[in-house]
Amino acid sequence: MLTIAALAPLLAVFALLVLCRWPATRAMPLAYVVVVAAGIAAWEMDPIVVMAASLKGGMIALTLLWIILPALALLYTLRETGGMAVIRAGFHDISPDARVQALIVAWLFGSFMEGAAGFGTPAAIAGPLLVALGFPPLAACASALIIQSTPVTFGAVGTPIIIGMGEALNVPSVLEVVDASSVTYDAFIAGIGARAATVHAICGLLVPFMLLAVLGRMFGRDRSARTALSIWPFALFAAVAFVVPYLAVAWLLGPEFPSLLGSLVALAIVVPAARRGFLLSGEPVWTFAPVENWDPAWTSAETTTSRETNESTSSSEMAHGPVHGGIGLLRAWSPYIVAASILVITRLYVLPLRGWLQSVELTWESILGTSLSQPVQPLYLPGTILALAALMTPWLHRKPMGATARAWGDAASTLAKPAMALLFAVALVRVFIDSGLNESGLESMPIYLANQLAAAVGNAWPFFAPVVGAMGAFVAGSNTVSDLMFGVFQFSVAAAAGLPVVMVLALQAVGGAAGNMITVHNVVAASATVGLVGKEGTLIRITLIPMIVYLLVAGLLGMLFAQGLIPEPF
Repeated sequence: MLTIAALAPLLAVFALLVLCRWPATRAMPLAYVVVVAAGIAAWEMDPIVVMAASLKGGMIALTLLWIILPALALLYTLRETGGMAVIRAGFHDISPDARVQALIVAWLFGSFMEGAAGFGTPAAIAGPLLVALGFPPLAACASALIIQSTPVTFGAVGTPIIIGMGEALNVPSVLEVVDASSVTYDAFIAGIGARAATVHAICGLLVPFMLLAVLGRMFGRDRSARTALSIWPFALFAAVAFVVPYLAVAWLLGPEFPSLLGSLVALAIVVPAARRGFLLSGEPVWTFAPVENWDPAWTSAETTTSRETNESTSSSEMAHGPVHGGIGLLRAWSPYIVAASILVITRLYVLPLRGWLQSVELTWESILGTSLSQPVQPLYLPGTILALAALMTPWLHRKPMGATARAWGDAASTLAKPAMALLFAVALVRVFIDSGLNESGLESMPIYLANQLAAAVGNAWPFFAPVVGAMGAFVAGSNTVSDLMFGVFQFSVAAAAGLPVVMVLALQAVGGAAGNMITVHNVVAASATVGLVGKEGTLIRITLIPMIVYLLVAGLLGMLFAQGLIPEPF
């Protein structure tokens, strides 16, 4: 009965969003009621604790909205200044093929933004860029979410490993084992990252193929994955160009830069190659059907209007030149360059800027008199830097500042509906995670479920370790939080079963990354950036299969590597 109660909130989310196809604005409030009922009735949580956890979730949701709102404001400001039209034309100059554009914008540029900022920033930036290139909004969101896998473990300059694993495992039971070995604690954490990168690098070879298969099967003119995969040599080239430097950096330099440097190297290689038609010669240009032939499920009223506006603007430009005056490609990209540069500089541990920004912290201590608290670092949030870039855009593009007010107004209007769904989604997550604060003596719901799974599978645990990581990311919306939640648990299970603990912890990190493809608040946030309201369940159905494939491959590799093919540090 306890297992059923702990599963009920997850099953409610899946059933309402995926099976019943409810919009998140309806599904998440009801799923929140389910987790509250399970917490109070089965876990004997005090209603005050439930309310405090919900308020903590509300604060976290506001920080997420502060990422989405400036990302939208930046996009809409670029639309006002004419910069987005120039960016769109620039991508068409690289290749008019939508498959190539997806690999460059979602897989490579999205991985760069993940490495620089994390916290859902890739979906907030790559998704709208793809829509501007003519992608159906649903296809753009799916593309941005599918790549939320390989780069995520090293997102925000290695935060899931450095903070997630580093803080979770900094406990006496783990430190005692590490101290008895020949490695330092920092080397132990870096070893987890290196082994996670090894599994990710192999799984990551599949991501461009899954991305193209989804685009072809779900959104192609002929609904054929085979047609979309006809550029498989180029897809393999784009995959290898990223994962090889990614893996080398993880083993040689540590967990801070694999996604960041791997994607930069790949962009430097793949973009010129695509411009020259490398591995693309003889391939017909693959594009989406005209907007009037799109399935209504691919879009919404808001995005259809935006799409028609973009097409009309593009036609005017072709006939009469840029409608907002000439802006060079570098100047058009300058707001994103400024944002990415500041994000990288402020995330580096070797520079003092990170500490300075993090020192400004607002904390709600002892929420409603409970032991729960929630800090916010407003200057360190990616949204603050995106807001700065958005405000600077008219100046960078030498356009009137009037564009700013219109852009922020449009962004706020777009967020009005998804905001409530996001608030309930994150409140649900916090009640689920904080259910360990109870009068029954039970561990929290996610830890209880993980223990049940561990007891059932025994020595086959390396196959299931990524599943636990994915479950943590699904409920928490974060690879970092998943690692914090399950790090010690994974260590204890591996040690008790005599399994290689570093590899099992690496598999936790890999699963935590893969779970980001379907985590509810990522899906809600990604949908919000393109005005796609009410299609969250459809998005999860699309990204669920790539996530399952990723976890299956990771689990099989885990079973293989657990045999000692990669030596343990102790």
